Amino acid sequence: MVEKIGNLKPGMESISIVVRVLQVSEPKDIQTKNGPRTISELMVGDETGRAKLTIWGKQEEPLKEGSVVKIDNVWTTAFRGQVQLNAGSKSTFTESDEEIPEESEIPETIPEAPQDYAPPRRNFNRGGGRRFGGYRQGGYNNYGGRRRNEGEDE
Repeated sequence: MVEKIGNLKPGMESISIVVRVLQVSEPKDIQTKNGPRTISELMVGDETGRAKLTIWGKQEEPLKEGSVVKIDNVWTTAFRGQVQLNAGSKSTFTESDEEIPEESEIPETIPEAPQDYAPPRRNFNRGGGRRFGGYRQGGYNNYGGRRRNEGEDE
């Protein structure tokens, strides 16, 4: 099912949306917790409102202002109280002939995140908790103390 901008809420995943590209900024390099990334920021809209779209990574074909595109496999986040769209390496962009109003007819409305919304905490180490039975590999013995050398008193 294709979502409308006016129905977006933070934390949605794997959604499809058909939008008109309203503004395109130059790609820029940013520093993230996981190292440098290239992002492109766009303003997109449909008959229900507007949203910022952040494209993570380099694009083969940059989107053009005024074009209508269907974007599959995007997700939403909230930043400064506004719902935003995000596209990554698994997102796809295809030109669409769907009827989307011209920029001047698209409402200025931007979906807002609920006042009490807190983003889910992400676990980036993917291991989920301690590894190797709860002890750091090589640094501790099975009793949680430091390793003793041969002949050393206990």
